[in-house]
Amino acid sequence: MGIEEFGGGQGPQPDVLVVTTNDVPGHRVTEVIGEVFGLTVRSRHVGSQIGAGLKSLVGGELKGLTKTLVETRNQAMERLVQQARARGANGVLAFRFDVTEAADVGTEVCAYGTAVVLARE
Repeated sequence: MGIEEFGGGQGPQPDVLVVTTNDVPGHRVTEVIGEVFGLTVRSRHVGSQIGAGLKSLVGGELKGLTKTLVETRNQAMERLVQQARARGANGVLAFRFDVTEAADVGTEVCAYGTAVVLARE
């Protein structure tokens, strides 16, 4: 697996800027739209569970599960961006992920933040 398979986030010059900070240097917030989120729940593949169980006996990274979690987070983030865009935002501040087990059958990943309209200063 190459490093590109472990990453995520936005490409250059996105139409909806997503940041973990409460402000963006060189910009001011002209409107707060409100909370937005992107949610996805992924079940675990039986084969990957068996492989992960065997790998956990000898130690090391569970690369298949890592790749699945990266894909899941990227999907949740894309859904957040789609919701922000649909509500007229061009920015999301205080972006975070929340990851929890979902009823013992999968993993719930929620990307959330505050949708805003940003203007350059």
